[in-house]
Amino acid sequence: MLTRRHFIQTTTALFSAAVATPLMASTYPDAAQKAAWDAEVTPSVPNPWGLHPRFMPQRVVANPGLVPGDIHVDAVARYLYHIEQGGTAMRYGVAIGQGDLYEPGTFTIKRKVEWPHWTPTQNMINREPEIYGKFANGMEPGPQNALGSRALYLYLGDRDTYLRIHGTPFPTSIGSRASSGCVRMVMAHINQLYPLVKIGATAHLYPAEPGVSAMS
Repeated sequence: MLTRRHFIQTTTALFSAAVATPLMASTYPDAAQKAAWDAEVTPSVPNPWGLHPRFMPQRVVANPGLVPGDIHVDAVARYLYHIEQGGTAMRYGVAIGQGDLYEPGTFTIKRKVEWPHWTPTQNMINREPEIYGKFANGMEPGPQNALGSRALYLYLGDRDTYLRIHGTPFPTSIGSRASSGCVRMVMAHINQLYPLVKIGATAHLYPAEPGVSAMS
């Protein structure tokens, strides 16, 4: 399992971009809509969310032998690492699932979507109908969508697990256990990560507490 002991912080990534007015969502947003939403969620200052500095993007030194392109989620420290060529990794702060909704395991990323639609699972609707029932027919893309600006879809073999690594309209949740099982990232951060992740990459989600077994 990767922990903070496995990595050494070396640099901090900052963001600078103009804020734009979002366009109205449509069933399939076009390039102009996506660009406008991207501008809206890209801050003009480094940390407008007031996150702890450790949850901001950092380039770190990775353990020898890790596969470039793979993703590792340290659920204890609330970090996601994307392994780079040359022995480094980019580290981002994340939020993970509440209680036993977080599912550790080794998954394959078989789908990527910019500004995705979102539909809650039936289990989510059954568990909290007052929250999720109104979205049973789905939620249109946009900055308020539960999956945010980007989503990486996690599979076991050819089976969609319904687990995602995705952006969130609730950036202050980073560092906590807040989701219904997925791994959340700040939208500006997953926008940075997204083009670097290839279909077929492996995502390793490590247990959140000692003694929790990974999914087979």
